[in-house]
Amino acid sequence: MGKGKYVFSQLLDFLDRNHFNYLVRKYDGDKYVKNFTCYNQLVVLMYGQLSNRESLRDVVLATQAFAGKAYHLGFGKYTSRSTLADANNKRDYRIFEEFAYQVVAKARECRATDIFKLGGNVYAFDSTTIELCLDTFKWLKQHLKIKKFWSESENAVRIQIYTAITAYCMMAIVQKKMRIDRPIYEMLQLVSASLAEATPLDVLFGKPNYNIVNELNGSTEPTLF
Repeated sequence: MGKGKYVFSQLLDFLDRNHFNYLVRKYDGDKYVKNFTCYNQLVVLMYGQLSNRESLRDVVLATQAFAGKAYHLGFGKYTSRSTLADANNKRDYRIFEEFAYQVVAKARECRATDIFKLGGNVYAFDSTTIELCLDTFKWLKQHLKIKKFWSESENAVRIQIYTAITAYCMMAIVQKKMRIDRPIYEMLQLVSASLAEATPLDVLFGKPNYNIVNELNGSTEPTLF
């Protein structure tokens, strides 16, 4: 499965890009845009989420490290921190919100158990900031791995959260559709170290559990500590 395609590209195939494009048109997301489209923005942010980046600068540097693979990974042309920050602050968050809802719905259709834990009200907003109930905040921190927000504006925070939800639910869809017999947490660990590798997903997720720690550490040799 996915022979010759990068792990990240194979994962993106489980998302409905046509629906995302529909939402972009609905909200004029790419109006006057020449290079860094809404889809490029989604892809870059999801890459940052899945690779555990801690800041926008970190996200951009991670994508630039694979400049030669940018087209096949979906990054688009060169992206600067200011370009990404500007997109997060100004583009309509409803594009990413409605897409996240659609991906959650798809995950539920697949009967992804963890997704049902999201509950009916995953997030609540007021006019100036995002307010999360305690249980939801714990779920976001534990499962979505949001250590801190990359930007301060409400619009950017919303987009980051919706992108993180999309990434997590995408993994749940992959787990169910491919009948992967391992928890999403382990899948995320394997993915974080393999996004730009051309490894078929069935091979990546079929690795024995005892190999995970050593591979994530970049070594198969024993360590003292």
